[in-house]
Order: sequence, then C-alpha cells, then structure tokens
Amino acid sequence: MKVIISATLRYFFGHTVEEEIQGDTINEVLANLIRKYPEAKKGLYDESGQLREFIRIFLNDSDVTEEAERLKTRIPEGATLQLLPLIAGGAPEDSLISEERRKAVNFDDRDIERFNKHLLLREIGVKGQKRIRAAKVVVVGAGALGSAVIQYLAAAGVGTIKIIDFDEVSVGNLQSQVIHSLRDVKRPKAASAKDTVRNIDRNIEVIAENKKLDAENAEELIEGFDLVIDCTDNYPARYILNDACILNGIPVVYGAIYQFEGIVTVFGYRDGPCLRCVFPAPPSPGLVPTCAEGGTISPLAGIVGSLQTSEALKLIMGIGEHLSGRLLTVDTLGLHSGIRKIHHNCSCPLCGDNPVISEVSDFDYEELCGLKENDEETPIEGLTPEELAHRIENQDPMTIIDVREPHERALQYFLGAIPIPIGQLARRKKELNPDVDTIIICREGKRSILAINTLREAGYQGPLYNLKGGVNAMKDIVFSIESGRL
Repeated sequence: MKVIISATLRYFFGHTVEEEIQGDTINEVLANLIRKYPEAKKGLYDESGQLREFIRIFLNDSDVTEEAERLKTRIPEGATLQLLPLIAGGAPEDSLISEERRKAVNFDDRDIERFNKHLLLREIGVKGQKRIRAAKVVVVGAGALGSAVIQYLAAAGVGTIKIIDFDEVSVGNLQSQVIHSLRDVKRPKAASAKDTVRNIDRNIEVIAENKKLDAENAEELIEGFDLVIDCTDNYPARYILNDACILNGIPVVYGAIYQFEGIVTVFGYRDGPCLRCVFPAPPSPGLVPTCAEGGTISPLAGIVGSLQTSEALKLIMGIGEHLSGRLLTVDTLGLHSGIRKIHHNCSCPLCGDNPVISEVSDFDYEELCGLKENDEETPIEGLTPEELAHRIENQDPMTIIDVREPHERALQYFLGAIPIPIGQLARRKKELNPDVDTIIICREGKRSILAINTLREAGYQGPLYNLKGGVNAMKDIVFSIESGRL
C-alpha cells in the first residue's frame, strides 16, 4: 500500500515523500516500513515501544491511531496510509540563514502589518519572516524571469537583493518583462528593476549591477550572498554562473522558459546535482534555437519565475520540500506538469569524485557547438546583405534556403526562400541545384554556418554561401517593389 510521510518526519525516512510498502494490516505495514528505515523507529515509537503521542495514523481520511483492532484488521485494496505529526510551525534549523543573523533582525509595527499574511502561516511565522529579511539574494537577469523573481522577492521582504544585467530596456521587452514600463525604454534594466523594488519596499537594500556576467567577475559578484537565482537567457552565462556558485558553495535556483514550456530546479544544494551533472554540455544549434529567442507566451515567465521565488524562499527559511535532485516541468499549452528525478553525477568534472574544474573560465560556445570555422575545414564563403540584395535586384539565378524556425519566419518572411530545417538538409540535398549558388539564411548568420557544414558532410558539391548577419542584417535594405524579398 502507499504510505505518505509528513515533511517533519522525512528526516527519519531519507527525505522520502511516499513509499509502497507490503503488508495486510496497518501493523504489518508499519513493521515493514521500520525494517526498510531502521532510523525511523526512534522517530515513531518511544522507549516502551508505543507510538509517540504527537503522531497520528490516518487510513485514507480516517484517524485510526487509537483503534487497536483496526490496526490489526485487513487493509482494503487501494488504501493510503499517512503518518501525520503535530506541526509547531516556524522555520527549522536547515535554513540558509543562521540563528545569529535571524536574531539580529527586529520588526516594528509596520513590518508586522506588511508581512501579516506570512506571519499567519505556521510554517513561516516570525522566525521565518526574519530569515527572509536577513537573506541576501543575487538575481542574474532582469528580463522575463527576473521580472517575476525580483518583484516577489521584494514583496516577500528579502533584505538584500543584487540585480545583475547589462542590457537596456526595449519596447519589445515589455510584453513579458513586467518589471519595466514604457518610461524605462533605453534605460539599463538593472536600474529600472531597482526603482521598482524601491517602490515596493524602501527598507530593502538593492544593488544594481549594470554588468555582463563573465568568468572574471562572476565570483566577485556573488561573494557573500546566500543564494543565486539564475534568470539568464544564454548558455555561456548559465554555465559560468553554475561553476562560480558550486565552487563557492552557493545554491542556485535555476529556471528556463521556451515558447509554452518551462523548467525549474535547484542546483548545488547540499549533496544535490549541479548543472553539469545533468547537462554536461549545451545543446547543439539546430536542436534548440541558439541565435534567436524562441519566443514565449507572456504569462509563462511569471509562472516559472514565481516557482523560482517559491523555491528560494523555502531554502531561505528551511521549510517544505525543494527541487534539489528534482526537475519540475511545466507545459502551459498542454496543461500538464511533472517532476523528474535528477541525480548527482560522480563523474561530473565540477562536483564529482575527481573534479577537474577548479576555477571559473569562459568557453567559446560557438566553437563548442560547431558554429566557428576550423582551420582544417574548407572556409565558408559569405555574402553581405548588400551583395545579396544586389543579386536579388539583378534576378541572378540562385537558391535561397531558410533554416529559421517557423515562428521566426512568421515574424519576418523572406519571399522566395525555401524553408528547410537543418535536420532535413542532408536528405533533401537533391532539391538543390549544384549548378547555381545556394545561399543559406538564418536570423543572425550563425545557424547557417552549421547548415553549410551539414550539407558538406552529406556530400553536397554545389557552391554554398552564408548570409552574413542573417535576416536581421537585411532589415534596413531597401528593395524595389518588383524585386523585394523581405
């Protein structure tokens, strides 16, 4: 039968949430549970072998703790047993915040009024709220995810928030980056986010870092902080941040979004896995868009960012379950979510048994993923936007292949281009005419390099050209009405 173990007892059960235990009666199930988890005996029973008075046993929805006969009778099929102890509330001692720092926080009447909804929760209480106020959190990225994370951290009362982002606000950001407004366009995102936090709670210390996170500054930027929340949008930053946090013993709350889907997890907490344990290297271009934003529905960032903030607050207070060792997935289009187990990798080059990474270092993502030319490879010839425009105006014979994602093509259509995903190029090479030039286009001129290498490896012999800068670079090109392509 299924046995559900309350959070306050899970210490004795290896932090297990539920177990399938054999047994015909409740007594047999409990005995088999103790055999599997010997340490649980002292948590459930006193010295005389009696069930401790603060623990209740529920069979389905019925409290059967005092019903001796019912504990001996046969359990109905499909029943669920739950062990539920008395809960005192407050924050336990596995919080990221020490007792000394918590006790140093003082609340006045205005604080009591501001945080009354938290104070009413037994799991938080005054102790938990003081830990929140004592916490120091770094948020890397003040974009879509960062918008939700920063605002909810501030609303919850986190005492110190450092915001790291080197970008400026643009009109296109306002759809999902709700921490910014129209008046913030062209302002640094970090400064804009800081102003929003100050309007929520002026007692919060806000540190705005208008910097790009890199290998040289990563460790300095997170030094002295309790927790880091990864709201970045590119692979190099994610790996640099992961390495810096793991090497400095700081947990990372990771979140990512794409179109209608998102994921959340916690890396580097206690003996849990890090990013490199789960994803040793970033995905190859073409499998996941790397030189273009994949697009996301506006509320998704709020959903995933809120989940990241919830994980952060639980770690700060030391309450509830957390996502270390587990990956939460959310699909808002298909309306389903799930939790997948992820494991610490003993062979991880960063946190494994024999680590080889001892410092934070930059890595060339384009070289790693095959976007850069190798000296031993045939050089890839490229056309500038002006050169391609001239050929189009002259109606030169050529084939233009568009390897962008469908949603990218929908935003910026290129008339006359043949859409072929990179994964289909090898088997569809016969559709190309080797007697004329083939020009490969993508959004920024990077995936097209991979596409050309793919065709060469497949044995295609015709002339291939890459559009330098991609379709984005052609947006300012003016065509005649007759020959216009964009």
